[in-house]
Formats: sequence, structure tokens, C-alpha cells
Amino acid sequence: MAEGRFTGKVVIVTGGGSGLGAATAHRFGAEGATVVITGRTQEKLDKVVADAPAGSTLHARVADTSDEQAVTTLAADVVAEHGRLDTLVNNAAVAEPGTVADLDADAWRRVMATDVDGVFYASKAALPHLRAAGGSIVNVGSVSGLGGDWGMAAYNAATGAVTNLTNAMALDHAGEGVRVNAVHPSLTVTDMSEGIRSDAATMAAFRQRLPMGRPAEPAEVADVIAFLASRDARFVNGAHVPIDGGLGASNGQPNMSG
Repeated sequence: MAEGRFTGKVVIVTGGGSGLGAATAHRFGAEGATVVITGRTQEKLDKVVADAPAGSTLHARVADTSDEQAVTTLAADVVAEHGRLDTLVNNAAVAEPGTVADLDADAWRRVMATDVDGVFYASKAALPHLRAAGGSIVNVGSVSGLGGDWGMAAYNAATGAVTNLTNAMALDHAGEGVRVNAVHPSLTVTDMSEGIRSDAATMAAFRQRLPMGRPAEPAEVADVIAFLASRDARFVNGAHVPIDGGLGASNGQPNMSG
């Protein structure tokens, strides 16, 4: 493989068994990084490794990001095996539909445990190693963390927490040489969004609101993640990049142009 932007670098991608995590792992791998993907299902992780671009170096490790000890051990093991850690991509997430009135406490905790606690645990475990390498963190948030949705109270709360946690970490750790940024995709072609995308009426409503008229592809999000982790973004810290096809450019009123 020709030398790329991340040759000699080591990257951890949480939630790497499908969708955005898989695309992100493949993008870093194609650019020369040693990539360790984590998730809860060995078979899914193994498939991502098998499907990686030719010449890539990907490793699969089963770990639940909501388990602090598992994530702490993972970070230590990655550095012991590969000598360094340059980038952490906090991508693992789950969603549960429902309003505050509808959700039960178990559903609320499942979302918070993965989407918020997991970012905290993985970042805490990675920070000492990222300081040593002058590395960075990229949090995968959502447009749902920048504004509200109907019927997604837990996911909105969790992704909103990730948004402001990104801000706090960007302030706290830049002086240590660690940059922290976030991407915020809108509807993307992943397993998580399959139910939405399979409903014709819902997709028609999305196409009315998305100026580009379609969902994002996972690779389109991965490209921005790779940029934020690269030296090209060396003075980018605390940035929130909506990857939304122009959704956020609207003031919320309908298209009245004809």
C-alpha cells in the first residue's frame, strides 16, 4: 500500500461492526493506519476486517463501550500491542424511540450507557496515550444533538450531551496537545436507520427537508472524520461539523419556491 496520511498511526473506532464505524475503519485503513475496531459481536467485526481495502491493517476486539473496565483494558492493550494511540473515534451508539412519557427507565439507561457513558469511558482511557502521541478524538454525534426530534427524547438527550462534552474536552485538553472535534450526521444509510428508510412516507418527508434529496452514505461521514483526525485539521479544535446535506441551513419553514 502506498504511504497515506495515517501511515504509522494507530486508531481505535468504537462501534466498528457496521455502518459509520465500518466505513471509518476502512477509510483510516486505506490511508495507512493500524485500526482496531470494537463492538459487541465478533462475527460483525470479523466481516469488517475481511472487507477492508487491500493492504489495510485492521484488528477486531470485542468490547462493550458501556463497560468501563473493558474499555480501559482495550486502550491499554492496543498501546501495548501497537506502541501508541493517535486517534479515538467514539462512534458506538444506540437509539430508543419514545417521549419522556413513553420511555421506561431501562430504555433510558441503555441509551445513556452507550451513547454518553461510553464516550466518557473511552475518552478517559485513551487520553493518557493520546497526550503522548499528540493525537485527537472525534466524537460521532448527530443532528439530533443540535436540535430536537419528535419522539426521540433519550437519543436527543444523549447526543446533546455528546455535543457539549465535545466542547468541554476541547477546552480541557487542547493545552495537552489533544484536539477534540465532532461530526453530526443527519439520516445516513446504516442499520440503525433501516426502519426509517424502509418507510416510503417517512422518506418522502425526509427528501422534502434534505436539500440534497437523499441520505448520507457512511463513507461520506468517514471522509470528514478522517479529515478531522489528520494533520490537515491541526488547528481545528472544538469544531462541530454537520454532515447533513444542507438540512441545518434551513430556518425550518417549508419550501415555498414552487
